[in-house]
Amino acid sequence: MSKISRMLMVMAGVLFCLLFSDAFSMTTAASNSKDCLDDLNVGVAVIIDPSAYDNDANKQAVMALQELVKAKEEEKRAESDLFMADVQVAMNVREEPTEESAKVGLLYKDCGGRILERGDGWTRIKSGDLVGWACNDYLVFGEDAENMANEVGFQIAVVQADALRLRREPSEDAKVVGLIAKGESYEVAGEPENGWVPVIYDEDEQGYVSEECVSLEFRIDAGETMVAIEKRKKEEEEAKRKAALTANRGAIVANADETRLLAALIQCEAGTVSEEGMLAVGAVVMNRVRSGAYPNTISGVIYASGQFTPALNGKVAARYNGTVHEACIRAAQRALNGETNVGGATHFKRAGKHDGMLIGGNVFW
Repeated sequence: MSKISRMLMVMAGVLFCLLFSDAFSMTTAASNSKDCLDDLNVGVAVIIDPSAYDNDANKQAVMALQELVKAKEEEKRAESDLFMADVQVAMNVREEPTEESAKVGLLYKDCGGRILERGDGWTRIKSGDLVGWACNDYLVFGEDAENMANEVGFQIAVVQADALRLRREPSEDAKVVGLIAKGESYEVAGEPENGWVPVIYDEDEQGYVSEECVSLEFRIDAGETMVAIEKRKKEEEEAKRKAALTANRGAIVANADETRLLAALIQCEAGTVSEEGMLAVGAVVMNRVRSGAYPNTISGVIYASGQFTPALNGKVAARYNGTVHEACIRAAQRALNGETNVGGATHFKRAGKHDGMLIGGNVFW
């Protein structure tokens, strides 16, 4: 047997091991398999070297083997790189590969990402900012993951120009609905049309951007870290709290005299602050009118014994008979219309004298 034949046989054996042996496709730790594959690549590169052969046919055969090896390696890397969460709602991602380990985040339905380390029962994953260990029972890999990603993934257009016009229709003559800055991204709404990409903006509105000025990227939903989850929950609670404070409480019919009286009190109590501070005072008065614990008229609330000092010392009456600022009248009308920025608060004092919501130098509760 010639030297070349012997070397080709060696190459064939190496190739057989690379392509078909479970030793190169099944791992217990990604770090070990990676080292093994890197070492093997070096060995193949040394053995399958076309420059070692003076026969053109042999050189071509060796080069073909190189291409086949490379293609197979790329295929295997692609298969092992992607994962998808196979859950109905969500699954835990943990700090270590045990069920007793601390949770670092959640993977939701249709979320996916990249494999960092593959083990028998657990896989270390990266999904957005989330990095940790996920149980293999709730993950899919390889072709199944690719198919799932294609079903639930979406394309986004990332602006590459410093500024880009967003148009109503796919034409340079179409109306410009806005300018978008470099790096901003929008979900793609369909196939490009004659050099224009349809995108979603401002909730469900559709516009078009020049295909030349954006890069199209395919994305899948990512998991969420526990830090991000806690932050989101706090923001949601704060949003609910603010919504409750500003929910309209229902209009109350008042005549011009009652409106002016309320505006006069507002000017005495908060005439030097913002209109939001004025509204807060007006809202307190209207909340008392609505409450069974106070008189059910504006004048009755304002002149109730021991309540509003400016009303008891004559300042409200003087203001009523004098000049009432337009801003105070607007605040009074808003309060009469049911607007509030203090929820159902029925009390206020100067800042520093009580705990509560600070608005315009007064604390409300």
